[in-house]
Order: sequence, then C-alpha cells, then structure tokens
Amino acid sequence: MTSIKWTIHMVMPATLLENTVDKRVSLLLKDGRSLEGKLTGFDEYMNMVLDETVETAADGQEGRRLGKVILRGNNVVSIALV
Repeated sequence: MTSIKWTIHMVMPATLLENTVDKRVSLLLKDGRSLEGKLTGFDEYMNMVLDETVETAADGQEGRRLGKVILRGNNVVSIALV
C-alpha cells in the first residue's frame, strides 16, 4: 500500500489579499448578492475597495454597474479570482 504525504500551509488572509491587489475578484456577500470588480485596496479589517464593480442580485439577474465601491469586510462570505 502506498502512503500519501500531505503538507498543509497556513496562509493569512492579509497575505492572500496582498497577492490579489489589482486583479479582478468575485465576492459573495452575506445577503446573497455578488460583486465583481478590481481589488484596489484593503485594510487590516478586510474592508476592501473595488473599482469597475458590477453587482449581481441574489436571484442571478445581472445587476447595476456600481463603479468604485468601499465594502465592509464583515459582509464578505467568500472571495474568488476571476
């Protein structure tokens, strides 16, 4: 029987966000909406600034173009690169 060795590396959220600045991200919010835009900045509380942001409603309908958005970090459920 072959054994598989796994290595787990802990990545801090701030480090992950640093590597994501100036890239397009998709954010899922607590209320079910999604925001997609270019991450231009963040702080130690994971509050984020997105540029060229588009909102998609919880029911999947294409939403509004919001432009520049400042988002409080505690509203974010998940972050994905686009």
